[in-house]
Parts: sequence; structure tokens; C-alpha cells
Amino acid sequence: MHLFAMVVRMSDNHHVDPSGNTEAFRAFTQNAPQEAATSKIPLIVAGVAGVVVVLALVIWAVS
Repeated sequence: MHLFAMVVRMSDNHHVDPSGNTEAFRAFTQNAPQEAATSKIPLIVAGVAGVVVVLALVIWAVS
């Protein structure tokens, strides 16, 4: 009577890179075009506008 499952050994002759071709991936990452740096000016303007709106609401609520 066998109480344990039989474990089959995996073959060692199957050497395939699961992520694909490593050299092609490295070439892709090294030659990827760089995106232009985005300006932070719109973020700063939106932040200042938000602060002005909040201050206006606080002043309106107090008066």
C-alpha cells in the first residue's frame, strides 16, 4: 500500500527563458526613447488656485 504520492523528476533539458529573449529586452530598455520632462508650472498654478479658493470659502463662511 502506497501512502505517498509519486513525485516525477523534472527534465533538465528544457532551458527556455520564460521572459523571452533577454538580449532583445535589454536592447529595448537601453534604446527606449526618453520622454520630455513635464513642467511643474501647471501643478503649481493649480495648487495656488486651490489655496485661493479655500481661503475665499473660509472668509465667506466666517463673515
